[in-house]
Parts: sequence; C-alpha cells; structure tokens
Amino acid sequence: MKLALITDAWHPQVNGVVTTLHELVQALSMGDVEVTVIHPGQFRNRPCPGYAGIDLAVRPYKALAKVLDTLQPDAVHIATEGPLGWAARKHCLKKGWQFTTAFHTKFPEILKAALRVPLFLGYGLFRHFHRPSSGVMVPTQGVLNMLKSRGFQSLKPWTHGVDLDLFDHHAEPLDMPELEGFPRPYALFVGRVSYEKNIDAFLDLKLDGTRIVCGVGPLEAQLKARYPNVVWMGVLPRQQLAKVYAAADVFVFPSRNETFGLVMLEAMACGTPVAAYPVDGPLQVLGHTEGQTMGGVLSEDLAEAFRQCLTLPRAECRQRAEAFAWPKTVELFVSHLVPVSGAASTGG
Repeated sequence: MKLALITDAWHPQVNGVVTTLHELVQALSMGDVEVTVIHPGQFRNRPCPGYAGIDLAVRPYKALAKVLDTLQPDAVHIATEGPLGWAARKHCLKKGWQFTTAFHTKFPEILKAALRVPLFLGYGLFRHFHRPSSGVMVPTQGVLNMLKSRGFQSLKPWTHGVDLDLFDHHAEPLDMPELEGFPRPYALFVGRVSYEKNIDAFLDLKLDGTRIVCGVGPLEAQLKARYPNVVWMGVLPRQQLAKVYAAADVFVFPSRNETFGLVMLEAMACGTPVAAYPVDGPLQVLGHTEGQTMGGVLSEDLAEAFRQCLTLPRAECRQRAEAFAWPKTVELFVSHLVPVSGAASTGG
C-alpha cells in the first residue's frame, strides 16, 4: 500500500504530534505500507504567528496537488488541520478521493487561550474540516465522546504508542550528572511551554525537592523570569530525554486540554509515576484496576497526587505503559485507512 501522510506538524518541530507521527511512520515502514510524508519543510513556509517553533506552509495547494497526483497513493491520511491539511482536503474532494483524518490536538482550546476565539467557533471550523473524512481517528474514548457531542461524525477510536526500547524501565530513579546537587525528589514536566499546557499549575506547586522543565515555547522567557529556581533544560535529544524521565521521581502533567498526552506514557515506560488531574487524557492513559489508578495518581490536588506518587511501585508504571506497544497501535491505524478509489465522501 502506498500511503500519503499529510501533516503540518513535523521535524524540526518538537511536540507530541510530531513524535507520534514519526514513530508511526517508522513502524509502518517495517510492514507492507510505503509511506510518503508531506510536511511544511517541503514548501515555502513561515513561522506560525504567536507560536514560535512551528513553521506553516504558505499557499501550498498547487505544489501539494502536484505531489499527490504524481504519487497516486492508495490511501491518504490528513493528520492535521493546518494549511497543508486544508490543501490536501481540497484536492481529495476535487479528485473524488476518499481520505482519513485525525484529531490530535484541541486547537479550539488553544485558540481560546491565545486569541480568545470562542470555543463554538473553533469547533465549528474543525467540524467543517473533518466532515468529508471517511474516518476521523481519535486517541481516546473521552475525546471521541466530546467530539460526538459537538456533532462530529465518522469517529474512529485509535490510540498512540510508546517506544518501550528507548524509554526503558529503571527500578530506581536514575542518577544524572546534570542534576547533581539538586535536592530530591525531582518533579518533572516535559512539553511545550505554551498556553494550553497549564504549566503554571505545575510551577506554582509547593513541593519539596526540585522542579524540572524540558521543553520550549512561547511562554518560556516570561516563565523563566518568574520561576528562577526551576531547572530549565530546554529541548533534549530523545536519548537524553529518556534519561531525564528515568531520573525523575514523579512526572507532573498539569494540562486539562489534552487529547492524549504521550509524555505520560514515556514517563511510565521508564518507571516514573504520573501526577495529573482526573480529566480526558490522564483518565485514559493511566490504567484502573480494582478501583486503583495504575501508573500514577489522579487528583484535583496536584501536590497531593505528587506526594502519593512517591510511594508507588515503578514496576506498575512500566506495566501500564506496556499496554501501549506500537504493533497494536499500527494495526488499528491501518484498519481505519480507506482506499482513495472508494465512493467519494460528501461534504465540503
């Protein structure tokens, strides 16, 4: 199968969507799927206003249409709702091609936080974008239910995977020379330092030990000035990041607007428990057995969740992460793809 995967999120961007798609492409290439990734780096592009580190293609329709017509893919998957996503959608509708899409990020919430765009307008635009899709892949049942309540159709449950070899298990928190001298316990945040991550809820916690942030984003400069006692590590190579996860005593996930939260899986794979709010994303990523959360602690009191996490067995965190191995994720993704030559979808 020749698959065209169109995404506005790709390297050198650093975020969960890029990580998920990169690992998906690697896993697909090991099977019978020949993947061609179409991304902003192949087009004239410019930085996204107000969101440093994300470049977007500028008027890409003609060039993208030529790429797709030359490729003649068996299936098309549009992973994001940016300029490339809209251009691919337009061309597929023009050609009568079926395609699938994905809902990776709650951009309506980001638009509300950054630009005060009302949620109903954001979701109305996204509902229009996904309407002609033959299958909208959604990472959790909670997000699927939310989108269904907002009038989205053709929703397909999917999930994300984690590299269990890269993020290997450590029975005890790893010692790192870079963190020598900082008092334990280590509370870690990994992600974009941006509006939707609710990172202030982490930085304002009254905790013993040391708070560590790995990531960059539009709020980075002002937060560094406000929180000088936090260890700011920036963006790290994946191998180095895996060591930081393993060194942490607790991973704190303060976001309330995630569709999934891959960083939680990466932390748990290393044996590091997760402290998070009981909202979509954490509710689905952390397991539940006999009334107990597996892999971390969910609470409206993040400081209390952090303290409880310090007593959790790291082996149970790893066990929960193992439920998200890539082979199952890839199999489900492929099962949702549709041939371009099927009956054309309706809507525009």
